[in-house]
Amino acid sequence: MPEEHTLGASARNQRLRACTLPLGSLRIGVFPPQPGAKRIATGDWRFLPVTRKRLTRCGSNVADLVCHTGPERPYNLPMPALRTFPLALVLTVAAAAQQTVSISTDDGGQVCADLYGQGSSAVVLAHGGRFNKESWHDQALSLRSAGYEVLAIDFRGFGCSKGPGQNDLDTAPFEKDVLAAVRYLKAHGAKTVSVVGGSFGGAAAGDASIKSAPGEIDRIVFLGAAPNLPADGLKSRALFIVARGDSSGSGPRLPGIRAQYEKAPQPKQLIVLDGSAHAQFLFQTDQSARVMHEILQFLSAP
Repeated sequence: MPEEHTLGASARNQRLRACTLPLGSLRIGVFPPQPGAKRIATGDWRFLPVTRKRLTRCGSNVADLVCHTGPERPYNLPMPALRTFPLALVLTVAAAAQQTVSISTDDGGQVCADLYGQGSSAVVLAHGGRFNKESWHDQALSLRSAGYEVLAIDFRGFGCSKGPGQNDLDTAPFEKDVLAAVRYLKAHGAKTVSVVGGSFGGAAAGDASIKSAPGEIDRIVFLGAAPNLPADGLKSRALFIVARGDSSGSGPRLPGIRAQYEKAPQPKQLIVLDGSAHAQFLFQTDQSARVMHEILQFLSAP
């Protein structure tokens, strides 16, 4: 079994700027440190060949650089024969990864969220009932690559988020979590903030738009969802995406979503896809690329 080592942020900042590692044995990925990981003291970091181990992969979870080492023959090749790779690039990957932030709501709740990238245009990702903030990872990376700052939230009662009413999904004021996320991004420099919400996260995003000040939420993408409140009160441009066969225990969702779409003010758009996948489950189908394309096109449209 490979050994596992974690290098803390302080050690990384102090010691790693000048380090190099053999390129042929380096692979970069993002993953959390495993339980029982060993922490390397600042003064102990040096070329791994002296330990007769070789670095087989390296990753980060923002706070820590995690390296896996495996058995290897002694390094007796002359140093010129080793191609080297600046560890600064590994640190760049760490810096680009998401960071977790905590946001206060106006009713005394606390929202935990993953923040990706930075930019003047931002997007809040609001999960559905079977998901959490981590479920948006791939979509967050796509949005970040397109230049958006991205904040994926856990609603109250999910993950480490908490707040009044969290035990009743039918009555909890989830829109307050969305509004807190939007206002956090605005307070930290975002000029425009849009929301992508799946299932009840989409409903919460719609209710947040209706209760928001004009201009607070620029656009909303509803995935298999619509506001709980009458949609004629929406203050945001809206894109509704739903699968034709998407159904709940009470029947097909499309008729109710279409009725809310028809009430929503312009500009608006409704896209009905083939299949029956609900909300974020669309990203687990062959429609995934199209859904992401439609979202990016909608967010960037003038």
